[in-house]
Amino acid sequence: MNALTTPNALDLAAAMEWWRDAGVDMDFTDDATVWLSDEDAAAPPANAPTGHANGSDSKPTQHSEKAPEQIPDVARVDLIGDSPPATLAEFHTFWLEASGLDAIGPRGRIAPRGTAGAETMVLVCDPEERDRDTLLSGQQGELLGRMFAAMGIAEDTAYFASALPRHTPMADTAAIAKGGMDAVTALHIQLVAPKRVIALGTNILPFLGHDRTQDFTSLREINHRSVNTPLLISEGLDAMMSMPRLKARFWRRWIEWSAGK
Repeated sequence: MNALTTPNALDLAAAMEWWRDAGVDMDFTDDATVWLSDEDAAAPPANAPTGHANGSDSKPTQHSEKAPEQIPDVARVDLIGDSPPATLAEFHTFWLEASGLDAIGPRGRIAPRGTAGAETMVLVCDPEERDRDTLLSGQQGELLGRMFAAMGIAEDTAYFASALPRHTPMADTAAIAKGGMDAVTALHIQLVAPKRVIALGTNILPFLGHDRTQDFTSLREINHRSVNTPLLISEGLDAMMSMPRLKARFWRRWIEWSAGK
C-alpha cells in the first residue's frame, strides 16, 4: 500500500518560486486575477487585529491616496530659449549641441532616432549604459525589439527617444524635470507628432508633467496644444529584465490599451 504523501512547506515554496521566476504570476481569464501576490500587496502580520475591541468585525482600512511628491526647490531654466527648434532635424542638433541639458555638456550625448509622424514613439528615461552611437543598442533594446515583434510593430515605423541625453543612474527626475527638462520633452513629442506614445519607466512621469507618486496606469493621453495623443506608461525595460512578471503585466496593459485605439 502506497503511503499518502503531502508536500511540505519547502516543496510548495520552491514550486511557487519556480513559477514566479518563469514570469507566471496571474491566471488569465477574461480579467486578470492576482495569483502570486505583489511585493506591494504583502500579507498582514500574523498578529494583526481582525476586529474592534468589542469583538465586532471591522471593515478593511481604506488606504489614503499617496501624498504629492515633495520636490526640492529647483531654479527653473528656460533650456529651449527664444528661438526653439522648429523642426525635428533642428531638435536633433539642439539635443546634441545645446548647453544646459545636463551637467556634463554635449560630449557623449545619445541622439534619438526615427522620423516625424511615427506610428509609435517610445520614450525611455535615459539611454542604456553602453549606448555610444545608437539609443537602446544593448540588452534593453533587444528586449524592446522582441516586444515590438510580438506587438506587430515594425521598428522602422517607430521613433525612439530618451528624456535625458545620456545614461544617468539614480537620476532625480522630479528635480531635473522641474529645472526645465519637462519643457524639452514636451517640445520633442510635439515635433515628432507621433500617433501614440509608449513611455517606459515610472521615473519618467515628471517629464510628462506628472508626479512620480501618481497612478500611471490611469494616464491615457498627452495633451499638447490641444492635440490629444494616446499614451501608455509602464515599468522600464530594465525592470522588466529583472522581474519577468512585469512583462506579463505590460502585455495585459498593451492589449487593453491598443484595443481601444
